[in-house]
Amino acid sequence: MYRESIKHLKKWKLNIDKKPLIVYGARQVGKTYLMQAFGKTEYRQVVYINFERAEKMRDIFLVDLDPQRLITAFELFTGLKITPEDTLIILDEIQAAPRGVTSLKYFCEEARSYQIIAAGSLLGINIHHDESFPVGKVDMLTLHPMSFYEFLMAMGEENSLARILREKHFDLTPVFAEKFKEYLKYYFFVGGMPEAVAAFATNRDWKKSRDIQNKILKNYRNDFSKHAPKEILPRINMVWDSIPAQLAKQNKKFIYSVLKEGARAKEFEMAIQWLTDAGLLHKVHAITKPASPLVSYQDFSAFKLYHNDIGLLGAMSKLKTKVLVEGDAVFEEFKGALTEQYVFQQLLLKEDVSINYYPFDNGRYELDFIIDNDDGDIIPIEVKAGTNLTAPSFKVYCERHKPKTAIKTSLTNYKPESRIINLPLYALNTL
Repeated sequence: MYRESIKHLKKWKLNIDKKPLIVYGARQVGKTYLMQAFGKTEYRQVVYINFERAEKMRDIFLVDLDPQRLITAFELFTGLKITPEDTLIILDEIQAAPRGVTSLKYFCEEARSYQIIAAGSLLGINIHHDESFPVGKVDMLTLHPMSFYEFLMAMGEENSLARILREKHFDLTPVFAEKFKEYLKYYFFVGGMPEAVAAFATNRDWKKSRDIQNKILKNYRNDFSKHAPKEILPRINMVWDSIPAQLAKQNKKFIYSVLKEGARAKEFEMAIQWLTDAGLLHKVHAITKPASPLVSYQDFSAFKLYHNDIGLLGAMSKLKTKVLVEGDAVFEEFKGALTEQYVFQQLLLKEDVSINYYPFDNGRYELDFIIDNDDGDIIPIEVKAGTNLTAPSFKVYCERHKPKTAIKTSLTNYKPESRIINLPLYALNTL
């Protein structure tokens, strides 16, 4: 299946000053598939080692971190002769091998001719106590679930709907609006986990996709039990279980009392941190002032928690397939929670964009999202689940701050105005 991140990998390969690359991402977002597909098309051979499975190789880094000794060990294990110019070395689930991440520093300093990609599902929470992260010695890439654009590609729409978005033929979007909307409904249910998408693309089997989603959620639970500190495990489960209810509220700010009566931030901050480090949840902070850079005005006490995938959120919320045939009901389900999750998920794919929300006038108004770009422009984004474009908060903000660009995204057709762009939900990748 096509992944946009393949472009990043090809760019990395062509960089004469490249360092070992670390690919982050939650379990089952497609890291292994992406790395192997890249290796198969771009290199003569691939040396692949998965340290979760290759138990005998886990302690290979404990003797010493000499790159040449390690290369010899990789060759002996795989039976392949490694030639730096045309061999890709993939070290998968590297967090399972003590000092494996640290070794990348020495490959960078002493043996940079070797082309190495390391990946790990739980790198953010499973770096060993006796090793340090090789800051400045590695390149990094974060892989997320498939975008709606990638979903269209998987559904065989490369030369039609996906092409319209890719080439920004906004004049054609009204002609194909209903077809776009139909696929968007599918995406709301199936989501972007590659295995679920592949199952649906093959035979439009809703049940198979849902079974896969439930299996992934079960695997996440197993990771909680296996890797999380025992003292915070109950709180991790409480935070995780609360996400559908948190996002289904009218005000989607994270409320601790939803977890249990009288709950305090101090009790749950480690649990939330564990889930965000694992890439399963994402924090979006409120800002106190719409000024660049937005990160300087974040209020760390006020935040929303979004899921890593809209399909998994739907599975946790017990979303029924019948909702997909009831007009536009799926977009307004759970007080528009799925639509807001969808918008967040597409924005997350934009590199170097700070995603925030903005409550103002003592909470009377609230912008769904507010982002800034490389030029320092502040861009407000209003999310509408249907075609009703009434948005008091958005209107007040635009009148006061007169932003250079403002985005209103909904099911309506594309319509550029002086400052405000009405951008269809299905065209968010063109932002």
